[in-house]
Amino acid sequence: MQEISLELSSVSAAYGSIQALSNISLQVPKGEIVALLGSNGAGKTTTLNVISRMVRQTAGEIKFQGQNIGKLQSDDLVRQGLVQVPEGRQVFKDMSVLENLELGAYLRRDRNNFASDLDRIYDIFPRLSERRKQLAATLSGGEQQMLAIGRAIMAKPQVMLFDEPSMGLSPLLVQHMFKVIEQLNQTYGITILLVEQNVKLALGISSYGYILENGEISLEGKASDLASNEAVRKAYLGI
Repeated sequence: MQEISLELSSVSAAYGSIQALSNISLQVPKGEIVALLGSNGAGKTTTLNVISRMVRQTAGEIKFQGQNIGKLQSDDLVRQGLVQVPEGRQVFKDMSVLENLELGAYLRRDRNNFASDLDRIYDIFPRLSERRKQLAATLSGGEQQMLAIGRAIMAKPQVMLFDEPSMGLSPLLVQHMFKVIEQLNQTYGITILLVEQNVKLALGISSYGYILENGEISLEGKASDLASNEAVRKAYLGI
């Protein structure tokens, strides 16, 4: 039986009187890429923020590596190996590229291999090596996305949550980012939950997918099945 890295069971969440998530359940098997898809306002970012403990659920249970994480704080989860790459990059713009990457390792229990991990980031994103002394504010949008991903990798995650990694990027950079996500999964064995507006690309690298509508899971299945589903194709692929 395949090990489950991340599991949500009947999870609900709200912002005051506004219900954001209603009774959602999903699983992310170890070593897989799972896509969480839906239109703007469907609850995708809220789902990631609930997992990361930045938003507290009002009902249900969340398990990471088999442990109920309902009472944990965000920094506890980072230490245990669950890291989020947030929407909009959110790099520290008044710090250098290198300082941002160093900050990514701040909560690591394992301080060994820091230099080799940094070299790995520079292998994945050579542009960050070229820019390592520059302030993050001087980077392009694509470079800031590279930095946000690199900073997350420096935390040595077992599971990464990606929130709209292609947002605001050129088509060429979008293709590159998806290749990097595949590399993180296939080469480095990182389990990934991917929230993404580009449904075609997301399903193309995922093994399984969930469709969120109005805070509820409306459809789920193998990524290949969702990609060929007529309703999904009409609603999200424009076919």
